[in-house]
Amino acid sequence: MLVIMKNDATEAQVQAVVREIEALGYQGIPIPGAQRTAVCVVGNKGPVEDSRLLALDGVKETIPVTKPYKLVSRETHPESTIISIGDVKVGGDKPVIMAGPCAVESEEQALTIAHLVKKYGASIFRGGAFKPRTSPYSFQGLGGEGLKILRKVREETGLLVVTEATDHSNIDIVEKYADIIQIGARNMQNYSLLRRAGNASKPILLKRGFAATIDELLMSAEYIMSEGNTQVILCERGIRTFSDNMRNTLDLSAIPSIKEVSHLPIVVDPSHAAGLREYVIPLSKGAIAVGADGLLVEVHHDPLRALSDGMQSLYPKQFEKLMEEIKSLHR
Repeated sequence: MLVIMKNDATEAQVQAVVREIEALGYQGIPIPGAQRTAVCVVGNKGPVEDSRLLALDGVKETIPVTKPYKLVSRETHPESTIISIGDVKVGGDKPVIMAGPCAVESEEQALTIAHLVKKYGASIFRGGAFKPRTSPYSFQGLGGEGLKILRKVREETGLLVVTEATDHSNIDIVEKYADIIQIGARNMQNYSLLRRAGNASKPILLKRGFAATIDELLMSAEYIMSEGNTQVILCERGIRTFSDNMRNTLDLSAIPSIKEVSHLPIVVDPSHAAGLREYVIPLSKGAIAVGADGLLVEVHHDPLRALSDGMQSLYPKQFEKLMEEIKSLHR
């Protein structure tokens, strides 16, 4: 349920509504809007008796919320959310490009790629310091040393940094070094990690699990937002289907579907969907065409020697071509 305040309601009246909601046994979360404030009632398992709330000063009306996710829902927050990180706006007028290697391998490698992707128009550098891999024998990342390299990338290039936290043992240090904390597809339903991400001071990039429905993705985002972190960026990265011509099947229909029901920005990871670099550019163009707020693309200056996901990493010239085609398509 949403408790809609009058446009002249005071902060004291809003807090009185929150206290009354808590007295009913629920949680009240104020959501400031352009014209008026709404208070979202969460924690209820059924309809909420609204007579006590309607009797409070400053309350205009109550509105039932039909979706199981409330804070994520466009019913609760009709305006699209724009997440500002420095000068970068995710969900703004133009797509945001996050680019870099799958894994940070060395300072030289990271800085080389960072300068290249910045030159061609990326504003955020992606690179894994902690790598959850299917095989325990695959390269697992440089850990804390990788995070220090990412800090060097930020200092030398001015690019923002997004990197993944894989569990409770490393999310604290990732929060210290990253501008955006990624929660990967394998952890989309790691609810204790999601709750910890909800207490983070940094924006969260939440990837869709490869067997997750859209509702499940949005409920995972709800876990984060229910803990107080409203800076959530969704990411479609491909799902597992019967098709075997690519690593995963990129669900482009998810972008308009999510935008219809949720106010959160959504970016697309075509690299993990494709698994092969020759498909990354057409999938990227399709993502921008259907309204994605940005891309998360893997780029490597020497993919044949990459320690992780070299086959799906673009060469620098391919990334340059991608950026030119995206700009043309966006215009």
